[in-house]
Amino acid sequence: MKQKTKVGIVQMTPVWLNQKKTIDKVIKYVRKAAKAKCSLVTFGEAIVPGYPFWVELTEGAKFESAVQKEIYAHYVEQAISIEHGDLDKVCEAAKSGKIEVILGTIEKATDRGGHSCYCSLVYIDKKGKIRNVHRKTMPTYEERLVWATGDGHGLRTFPHEAFTLGALNCWENWMPLSRAALYGQGEDLHVALWPGAVRNTIDLTSFIAKESRSYVISVSGLMTRADIPDDIPYANLIRKNAPKIMANGGSCIAAPNGSFLIAPVEGKEKLLVAEIDHKEVLRERQNFDVAGHYSRPDVTQLIVNRKRQSILKIKD
Repeated sequence: MKQKTKVGIVQMTPVWLNQKKTIDKVIKYVRKAAKAKCSLVTFGEAIVPGYPFWVELTEGAKFESAVQKEIYAHYVEQAISIEHGDLDKVCEAAKSGKIEVILGTIEKATDRGGHSCYCSLVYIDKKGKIRNVHRKTMPTYEERLVWATGDGHGLRTFPHEAFTLGALNCWENWMPLSRAALYGQGEDLHVALWPGAVRNTIDLTSFIAKESRSYVISVSGLMTRADIPDDIPYANLIRKNAPKIMANGGSCIAAPNGSFLIAPVEGKEKLLVAEIDHKEVLRERQNFDVAGHYSRPDVTQLIVNRKRQSILKIKD
């Protein structure tokens, strides 16, 4: 296994609330990252088909609102269904480029009826196989008006070159026990997916790197008022109330000692590439290993329920 490898961070604007056009854009960046010899490429939270910025701009908490119902219906229509093959072309691009992909999506989960939205990060291996779908365990604040609550099924790690790869959505990265669930499985390359805000990534990325003695990738999206398309429900209302900038990026990567390999990048759509070296993990684990020699499992332990949750247990 290679000790050194290149990783890619795609900071991009979605074609907001348009699944097909956003996936087409994702595929272009997957191919670009593969051409740059990256072994992994990452995309921000909910990038396909986009983050629900409209909620706080259009009285999202108003009960029985015709506006909220109409926009939500459009959102569900544009959400991805893995079972129906909506990510097949992304998988084909990963296989063709022999590159692994971590992609933030909005998922309409067929095992939960298919009409609710989950903030799901999807991990695709270099053979083009979907290996993991992690549904955000707790949506944040106004997100709870749009996204359903996930479960622990996706709290998993995977080998990547010499590394062990794991990922969490947005404010899950603030949750010590969620991080610990991945640390305990050997994670030393952590991906944090964000909708896009320098204020979220500038401190936490370095902190997680120092805490875990791991490489930490924070990947963010971009969104401005000008990116609100005309063909979505209530586009003029959303645009009228929207600030000029809704997501300013902040994508970055920190080394296991907490220093930035790439400092937070604000406002630019681009592919960021960095080389990471697994020996740096081992060097930093010499004096602190949160799940290893510095842990006390005889004193404190974490129980993780990774069972996929459903209202049905069918016995035929």
